Amino acid sequence: MKREHSQSGFTLIELLVVLAIMAMLVGLVGPRVLGYMDDARVKTTRIQMAGYRSALEIFRLDMGRYPTSDEGLRSLVEASGQMPNWRGPYLDQRVANDPWGHPYIYLSDGRSQFSILSLGRDGKEGGEGVDADISP
Repeated sequence: MKREHSQSGFTLIELLVVLAIMAMLVGLVGPRVLGYMDDARVKTTRIQMAGYRSALEIFRLDMGRYPTSDEGLRSLVEASGQMPNWRGPYLDQRVANDPWGHPYIYLSDGRSQFSILSLGRDGKEGGEGVDADISP
């Protein structure tokens, strides 16, 4: 009496069909997921800027002025030059780059105004969508 061995497994055709279905799913879902990631980065940028704005206001209360452009946001973490009223650090950690890895741009005359800017994903001035400049 001969026994037949049945082997279970997938045929090449079945594997190709599964791979084709997976490729279609990635093609449909991938761009949508990347769009959500870009939106999350923009929101993270705005949240970080709001934290810097709050720290800058506390700095101004202590110092009577905002940091100059030359002193920059790093003066929220460490005193630079003559700062006898500095009571920092005003941030719990170092000044981070934006979510795309570019440093924030901080401009101030040191007296009454300042601006914080992220150049967005492309790291260049201007742009549209996720590449657009972001300010609070």
